[in-house]
Amino acid sequence: MTGIVIQNLDDDFKARLQKRAEERGRSLEEEAKEILRIALTEKAEQPVNLALAIERRFANFGDIEIPTIPREPMREPPKFE
Repeated sequence: MTGIVIQNLDDDFKARLQKRAEERGRSLEEEAKEILRIALTEKAEQPVNLALAIERRFANFGDIEIPTIPREPMREPPKFE
C-alpha cells in the first residue's frame, strides 16, 4: 500500500485530529484513515429536484384536476417621479 504525506497541516487541525484519535483509542494515522474511509464510502447525495419531489408526494392521489384560476391582465407598474 502506498503512503501519504500531508505537509503544512495547521497545528490546531492536527491537535484536534489527535484529540479525536485519543477519544476513540486510535493512533493519529488510524484516525485519519478512518475519516478518509468514511468520507469516500458515503453515498453521494443527489441534488434535490423540486419538481420530482412534488410529483412523488402526490403520485398516490391519482389523476386530480386542478381548476384554472382566472387571471386579470397585468396592471401598469407604478411610476416614481
